Amino acid sequence: MAAQPTERDAMNYDLVIVGAGPSGLSAACRFKQLATQAGLDFSVCVVEKAAEIGGHQLSGAVLQPSALNELFPDWENRGAPLNTPVSSDEFHYFVSAHKSIRIPTGFSELVNRNHGNYVISIGNLCRWLAEQAEVLGVEIYPGFAASEVLYDDNGAVCGIATGDMGVDALGQAKDSFQPGVELRAKYTLFSEGCRGHLGKQLIDRFGLDEHSDTQHYALGIKEVWDIDPDKHHPGKVIHAFGWPLKENGATGGAFLYHSENNQVALGLITDLNYRNPYLSPFEELQRWKQHPTIKHYLQGGKRVAYGARALGKGGLQAIPELSFPGGLLSGCEAGFINYPKIKGNHTAMKTGMLAAESVFDALRNGSPGQETLKSYWPAIKASWVYTELNQARNVAPAMHRFGMFGGATFTFLEFGLLKGKLPFTLKDPKPDHECLKPVTEATPIHYPRPDHTISFDKLSSVYLSNTNHEEDQPCHLVLNDPHIPVEHNLKYYDEPAQRYCPAGVYEIIASDEGQPRLQINSQNCVHCKTCDIKDPRQNITWVTPEGGGGPNYPNM
Repeated sequence: MAAQPTERDAMNYDLVIVGAGPSGLSAACRFKQLATQAGLDFSVCVVEKAAEIGGHQLSGAVLQPSALNELFPDWENRGAPLNTPVSSDEFHYFVSAHKSIRIPTGFSELVNRNHGNYVISIGNLCRWLAEQAEVLGVEIYPGFAASEVLYDDNGAVCGIATGDMGVDALGQAKDSFQPGVELRAKYTLFSEGCRGHLGKQLIDRFGLDEHSDTQHYALGIKEVWDIDPDKHHPGKVIHAFGWPLKENGATGGAFLYHSENNQVALGLITDLNYRNPYLSPFEELQRWKQHPTIKHYLQGGKRVAYGARALGKGGLQAIPELSFPGGLLSGCEAGFINYPKIKGNHTAMKTGMLAAESVFDALRNGSPGQETLKSYWPAIKASWVYTELNQARNVAPAMHRFGMFGGATFTFLEFGLLKGKLPFTLKDPKPDHECLKPVTEATPIHYPRPDHTISFDKLSSVYLSNTNHEEDQPCHLVLNDPHIPVEHNLKYYDEPAQRYCPAGVYEIIASDEGQPRLQINSQNCVHCKTCDIKDPRQNITWVTPEGGGGPNYPNM
């Protein structure tokens, strides 16, 4: 029997922000800056499901500092962790496992010019942003997962509730039980990141995507390595596309960034519209590292961190409505990623700042709250965020329509040369979860065994993510129908969750009766959300686990 409902404490704020990522923290800072300048005592708090700020943040990352320059023009004097300016930029087409072609710099810079940008850890930047926010008077609560949206009697958002702590797998209260807290607000900003649990509910409840195109996604898997100092070139940026994904008809790209302290960050971004159910994005990354162009840097080095995260790549046309009664969406929650630039942190920060400005203006003008802030979208449309995304709007659909090489050619022409000025917008209405072919039409992929020097297995990788969940808690990976994994997915697709999950969460094993069943190792979950996106029957729903659970990335 489940625990009886317990009355929750409530706290009131002018603005509540869900998610202490670059968007949420930038919004909090901007809101408090405006309030201080106006001499108004507006309150704001930020809730973050990670045990500590930055613990769930994962990005490449090469930061374009445009939004940071606006938020804190003196960021260098404040000690912002932007210590490695980009020093060189390379773009490669990997023809095969042994051959690559370097794209001339002039051509590659038409699409992605990194002069003036910085190789950073987004986790460390968020820790720094949190420090700035707290100095400004923002209340920040890490380790508290926003698990429920609160609505008033008129159906408007009026805040969130954090999840109960100390509930066992059967839903019963343990001795350590602590009820969640209601954080009530005049306005609530949702900045959970890609495929946010609450954002997904809000989009459905308010029909926010009714007039937008289909959102598409990719899975980014990242590793950090300590490498031989003689091979380290601080600020060197390498991007690549082609092999190995193209061998299996998939699209995406890869990166290797030389950061500080003799480290490199590398990763593979796999578009989740791939068709072959045997494809494993994790194994594709392990193959990619064996390419001579990349392996050269890793030999003699040591892998020290691992993680994964989905990202939205549908472009401008896939962004939903951003405002609804009492609430707003910002950053990757809404899909503000510039896909050809392989960047979303600067747009996340700027949209958070614009959201904060809309909320502040409403409150300063006497709004009682719970209104639909119609000023937010026009502010975005008048900003450089819209200009960037409008120029890039056809890139991801072109990759889907024309494949990797054809899409890349289209990108160089339309995005690079014509700056997005073609008088049409490409669309791709088929969602990623509908793209898999049945196994009867697919070719099995035989991946090499890991050598444990350059390539590794999933479980040793998850270990490096410092992932931990309280085992005796409700499973946060909810099957809408427990029969679908075996009766449908295994039959038609050899249960692709075994392969698309980068953390070994899903396994098909034999039951006591000898029949196959799906085992969910939820304690391994790194919160990438790929299962919520790619499951062919949309049978898996990712919900927030107990606060503080999940990965704990040190410098991703």
